Amino acid sequence: MTILPLVVIAGRPNVGKSTLFNRLAGRRLALVADTPGVTRDRKEAEAMLRGRMVRLVDTAGLEEAAPETLAGRLREGAGVATAAADVVVFVVDARVGVTPADRHFAQWLRRQGRQVLLVANKAEGRSAQSSVLDAFELGLGEPLAVSAEHGEGISELMSEIADRLPPVTEDGGGEAGGEDGGGEAAARPLKLAIVGRPNVGKSTLLNRLLGQERMLTGPEPGLTRDAVATVLADKDGPIELVDTAGMRRRARIEAPLEKLAVGASIGALKLAEIVVLVVDAVDGLHDQDLQIAQLIEREGRACVLALNKWDAVADRSATRRLITERLEESLAQVKGIPVVTLSALTGAGLERLLPAVRRAHAVWNTRLPTAALNRWFEQALARHQPPLVSGRRLKLRYVTQAKARPPTFIAFGTRAEKLPEDYQRYLVNSLREAFDLPGTPIRLQLRGTKNPFVEG
Repeated sequence: MTILPLVVIAGRPNVGKSTLFNRLAGRRLALVADTPGVTRDRKEAEAMLRGRMVRLVDTAGLEEAAPETLAGRLREGAGVATAAADVVVFVVDARVGVTPADRHFAQWLRRQGRQVLLVANKAEGRSAQSSVLDAFELGLGEPLAVSAEHGEGISELMSEIADRLPPVTEDGGGEAGGEDGGGEAAARPLKLAIVGRPNVGKSTLLNRLLGQERMLTGPEPGLTRDAVATVLADKDGPIELVDTAGMRRRARIEAPLEKLAVGASIGALKLAEIVVLVVDAVDGLHDQDLQIAQLIEREGRACVLALNKWDAVADRSATRRLITERLEESLAQVKGIPVVTLSALTGAGLERLLPAVRRAHAVWNTRLPTAALNRWFEQALARHQPPLVSGRRLKLRYVTQAKARPPTFIAFGTRAEKLPEDYQRYLVNSLREAFDLPGTPIRLQLRGTKNPFVEG
């Protein structure tokens, strides 16, 4: 796999780092709001800058704080990113001018021994020009004036970053179109989103899977705000893991920033193939957990239920029984959702999660032979005939699979579109049982065929 040059965007809070990240990436990936400290976890994306592919990293705002505080933990994460960077883009606010915090962190960056490119953002208009010149005092070279919001100076910034990148290595590192297995299906990562209510352990689970403190964790609920993707490679191939913000009931979401965060979570869920729904096993299955599971089903994504904090459950057999009964009662449309009990904190049971994800992915991709499908269809119709509708029996003739991901089938017959929902559920449940398709959404579409012996 090609190792791309790392370009890290750093600076104090609210200088426009995420807006600049989105502008360089060419798409809106990071949450942006007129509030300091929106970014908490490192956001990464691949981007093409003047013919060179790079990995862009957006970081939390740099602040002076004790290591055990939230701000201190944010700074530590940003420090890890800058320590590995090939180029650090240090951003200051041209409207505000150079602050003591800018001077402190400029000195800190010089000690890191990294290539640093100084950028004065929000430099639109004449009023900001004097502040741009003031940035010379930071000792990081000539500041480049840009406006990330309006796109001014971005072309020059891309060129400056490309000029500072390390040379292309023989294995194609950093070269556009380098050989990284592109085009081979095996190289395309499985897209896995981790979702759930706030404070159920989603970020801790992702960190445990990666074997590193990639995501910010702590006792404070709602630490994760953006949908943050990272790649994990195991023996069966790469997996793109996306950690998401906690999803509360819509009625409780009031702050504009939380609305943005939940919107990003739902967007990540829609782009995923498999979704791990993390549930706090100590609290049990809440109505909101079921709402999220129903959203996953509506979007046609396969789901694996992760019962986290299992090590803290007092009566495991009773808890498991209650959760199973609730799933059967409330999620009958996705009968057989895989359930994995684990502890993200200790790692107990974690070895069962990714195999369950792989199995769910295989089921979600299932394609059934037409002959076997129609043999099942005939048997299902014989066991339980279609009902009478307006005094006439519906005649279903054959079925075919339209697509996988999720498995989607079309049943053809005379007046098939009038088939009652309870009979459709019977067919879906029978199909799921006959072909062993647990937990995945199954779509059944109905198409009427005209009887040639009946006029008009």
